[in-house]
Amino acid sequence: MTAQFRPPNLALSTIGLSLATFMQVLDTTIANVSLPTIAGNLGVSNNQSTWVITSFAVSMAISLPLTGFLTRRFGEVKLFVWSTLLFALTSFLCGISQSMGMLIVFRALQGAVAGPMYPITQSLLISIYPPAKRGMALALLAMVTVVAPIAGPILGGLITDNYSWPWIFFINVPIGIFASMVVANQLRGKAEKTERPKIDYVGLITLIIGVGALQIVLDKGNDEDWFNSTFIIVTSIVSAIGIAIFLIWELTDKDPIVNLKLFRHRNFTAGTIALILAYAAFFAIGLLVPLWLQRNLGYTSTWAGYATAPLGVIPVLLTFFVGKYAARVDLRLLASVAFVVMALTCFMRSDFFIGIDFNHVAMVQLIQGFGVALFFMPILTILLSDLQQNEIAAGSGLATFLRTLGGSFSASLTTLLWERRAVSHHEQLAEHITAYSPTSQAAISQIGQGNPQVGASVINDMITQQGYQISFNEVFHALGWVFIGLVFVIWLAKPPFGAKAGPAAGGH
Repeated sequence: MTAQFRPPNLALSTIGLSLATFMQVLDTTIANVSLPTIAGNLGVSNNQSTWVITSFAVSMAISLPLTGFLTRRFGEVKLFVWSTLLFALTSFLCGISQSMGMLIVFRALQGAVAGPMYPITQSLLISIYPPAKRGMALALLAMVTVVAPIAGPILGGLITDNYSWPWIFFINVPIGIFASMVVANQLRGKAEKTERPKIDYVGLITLIIGVGALQIVLDKGNDEDWFNSTFIIVTSIVSAIGIAIFLIWELTDKDPIVNLKLFRHRNFTAGTIALILAYAAFFAIGLLVPLWLQRNLGYTSTWAGYATAPLGVIPVLLTFFVGKYAARVDLRLLASVAFVVMALTCFMRSDFFIGIDFNHVAMVQLIQGFGVALFFMPILTILLSDLQQNEIAAGSGLATFLRTLGGSFSASLTTLLWERRAVSHHEQLAEHITAYSPTSQAAISQIGQGNPQVGASVINDMITQQGYQISFNEVFHALGWVFIGLVFVIWLAKPPFGAKAGPAAGGH
């Protein structure tokens, strides 16, 4: 066992690694608010423009679980540097795209090189920090993971409104070059053991087919009306067959491309289940609140961004304290407190109403930030706690992949539930408005100022709005109970949770 590697400047190394992660996580949300502008400029429909998001998500979902294999082949530092440089290059290519087809291809390439960036950052941070300070490294990464998706829509809106949409991609170029150069320079002397593992072609092909098809189903399901669409049915069957073959092959192959045997570790399994479910519920909140603000309360996308932004305040303020002192507390207790706070804010939102003011919405976001500040770092520490040093990159990649997939499932399920329950409530509320009710007819006439058609249209809009509001409240009530259930899941993990000193980076 050799002495653990220390970069010449730990702070500069941390900045380089964190900047790359911030840039990559930011890119998962920055394009969302710019889609109508991109569609208009490139002459396509809004529906076609959603492939800008889907192509990135599909490629990233496929490349994430390959992190362990790529690390063994090229080494962590080289993989990080090249992924970050290629991310900057593909961002530039996205910005100069002249057609939607070009943009989708370059976004897919951008997603493919983005996959390993987050898990490798996590693994490198753990390897360069002394064991006593690894909580600080993970807390910093957790803060970046929370703040970047919040900043994405706000930055995307400001850049698109004040400059032009290509700049949402061009801003990555200097950041990517700076981050890769800093890390290449600081971690130059880090000893890494690489191997030439046999490429598991069956695993790779079934992963691409199974996960790629699943991600397309989740992204396009709502647009295509789910299983009423032949496209969704066929894609689902392809996905199910691909994933089934992938799982059987990977569990029996001697040199699998994705190491599913990591689930033999109790803490990795419990921590990963908690991470998937917690992130899925957190993602549902992050998706539904801005949608509700725009659809029900009439906010612009920028103001919806401002109303949700307070979520990031407390994680930024508490990062140092969580990183420094969390190890002194049972991490399961810390995660439990986080889940209870998240549950309480969900129950608070289940009492929201159409006339609620900006300050009330922002205050609940601010309180939720306390829960967010406490939940990422303990879960990440728990799930990595019983992995060997040489398993951390693969474990982080696998957990991040499953977390991302959980987010995709959550996005589809949340919007589906919100829409379907809103339609159901609309029907129930509309039953009371009939041509045979004198009260209904008087109200329609009064609202329409004597014009029944105008009055009926206004009342229909009000019922639709109320239907969405009741549905919103129901979804948040259910999310509150999901977080309560997670308290029990996290206690399946067993201490100790301290990161292992392990062999030197890359050692086996």
